[in-house]
Amino acid sequence: MSSESSAAHLATAGADDLTSATEAAIANARAGIDHLKAGDFATPIAALETFDEAFAELGNVSAVANMVANSHPDESVRDAAEAAVETISRVITEISLDPEVYQAISALDLSDQDDATQYYLMKTLREFRRAGVDRDDATRSRIRELKEEMVALGLTFERNIRSDTKTLRVDPAALDGLPADFARAHPAGDDGQVAITTDYPDLIPFMTYSRDAKAREALLRLDRTRAYPANIEVFNQLLRLRQEFAGLLGYATWAQYITEDKMIGSDKAAAEFIARISDAATDRAGADYAELLTRKQVDDPAATTVDSWDRMYLSDRLKAEKLAFDTQSVRPYFEYNRVKSGLMGMLERMFGIRFTRCTDVPVWHDDVEAYDVTRADSGAQVGRIFLDMHPRDGKFNHAACFTMTVGKQTGDPETSRIPECALLCNLPKPGADPALLQHSDVTTFFHEFGHLIHHIIGGHQRWSGVSGIENEWDFVEAPSQLLEEWTFDAATLATFATHVETGEPLSDALVGKLREADEFGKGLQVRQQMFYATLSLEAHRANPDGIDVLAIERTAQETHTPFKHIDGTYMYLSFGHLEGYSALYYTYMWSLVIAKDLFTRFAAEGLPAPEASAAYRDAVLAPGGTAPAADLVHRFLGRDYTFDAYKAWLDS
Repeated sequence: MSSESSAAHLATAGADDLTSATEAAIANARAGIDHLKAGDFATPIAALETFDEAFAELGNVSAVANMVANSHPDESVRDAAEAAVETISRVITEISLDPEVYQAISALDLSDQDDATQYYLMKTLREFRRAGVDRDDATRSRIRELKEEMVALGLTFERNIRSDTKTLRVDPAALDGLPADFARAHPAGDDGQVAITTDYPDLIPFMTYSRDAKAREALLRLDRTRAYPANIEVFNQLLRLRQEFAGLLGYATWAQYITEDKMIGSDKAAAEFIARISDAATDRAGADYAELLTRKQVDDPAATTVDSWDRMYLSDRLKAEKLAFDTQSVRPYFEYNRVKSGLMGMLERMFGIRFTRCTDVPVWHDDVEAYDVTRADSGAQVGRIFLDMHPRDGKFNHAACFTMTVGKQTGDPETSRIPECALLCNLPKPGADPALLQHSDVTTFFHEFGHLIHHIIGGHQRWSGVSGIENEWDFVEAPSQLLEEWTFDAATLATFATHVETGEPLSDALVGKLREADEFGKGLQVRQQMFYATLSLEAHRANPDGIDVLAIERTAQETHTPFKHIDGTYMYLSFGHLEGYSALYYTYMWSLVIAKDLFTRFAAEGLPAPEASAAYRDAVLAPGGTAPAADLVHRFLGRDYTFDAYKAWLDS
């Protein structure tokens, strides 16, 4: 791929074209690997370049295919894309288990090269060893089989979630409390009932505003039975394969294996971190729950517990009554297109870039928008992004940034590539009525753009293998969580948050209420996250033979939260992070600890903090994965990060 990347064309291609592109990438990569093993190079750098390009070719086609599998409107194309991901994964596994490749890379003397090159070499050799390249023939053969089976099962797990949107039919009275535009978008059908789905644009507003507790319970039960029973054996088998894989490499559990090369260093440290966070939030969570129960007793004096389907509704009622803040009152200030423009404008000012809409770039659905990202000073292109922001059948049903092309900057236009990525989200779609966002939607939008901007700004390295978001896994959420802070800044919101009908700007007083409302229930939110983190970790620390993941889910929920597990539900089966993150869900809170500390420099300068923004861009984002994340943070803060800022936030 050149700087005029074929990613967009591949993303809009047919099934046969995807297959052809996959075959071509594999042929080119194998030719490069054969050249590497032959050892006919003038310099060690030339050999490393050949290796880097071979993996980049495979990785970029696989990345586009993965995005297509999660977004393309044509099921046959999605199926072909999944097949492409599996096929390329098999080839990557084959190469990573080839002792001749490992020996060729190990023999390279790069001691005279820069730190980024030496760091890349260290990471590459470590990844080969963690793949099992130094094991005997029989072990490597079994590892190859396991990797192929794990990829296939992972794709099945995700597909089962993606394809199982459920629908609840309720009496129109169940919409009492919902915004007027929501009610208009959900008219009664011929049977007199209203259809509410488990997709986020339905689920979140309904659970927050519907006054009908029985309908909220029914919808939550439906949501927590998605991918049931299909994913039970899929996930159990995935756990067994992961455990066997880890065992072949000398690890007691998959959790031990997968945490070893992260910032946290071990599964024991991860468990200790989860316990530390949960303990720190204990008093706050207890007070939060007591308030919810007291409020529930206003409606039901006999109530002795708060159920999971009550939490969001009661929290919203308390915000309205105790804080005198109606969360619906700010929705007219957050019209989708204005939020999008405002976010882009903010990033332009922070990082010295420009977003320009491209109308001549092919896209895979009419909803998708393409933008070129350029430097504000020179106009040089630094990346391309795609926004696929609204729900539809068969599409990824959460919110995430998907890599399409890993950038590379060699100084030669023929071998350089711009980074490209796509946001796949499920925000309300403009139509007859404006698409009004919850403030939580705005936060999600900013969060995912944090990943996007990290990939684009960090995607200009000499080596693809450390370009873009190639930091330790438990750091990658920090830039996204940091960007969320701007959604509570009055000056930032004043640039785009104007009333959709009157044009009135969002007042400072309302912004203060927004922050106060977001802080409300913080203890319960933190412990809810620790429930998810514990489920993720402990499912991968337990013996998978005869494992009862539902029991782990129940215990984790009732240890970290005051809400009882709902009998007959299986949340873990639609918890997509169990596939992608496996044991690593703790990383969200680990990254948040770092993000809170990063923000102290911005706060000290006062937003918009142009000097801090430029320093952050250059010290943390621009290096991509060319150094340990802790070193990047140290460069920005002038010290190691600490727990202090997070604790102050939690206790405030």
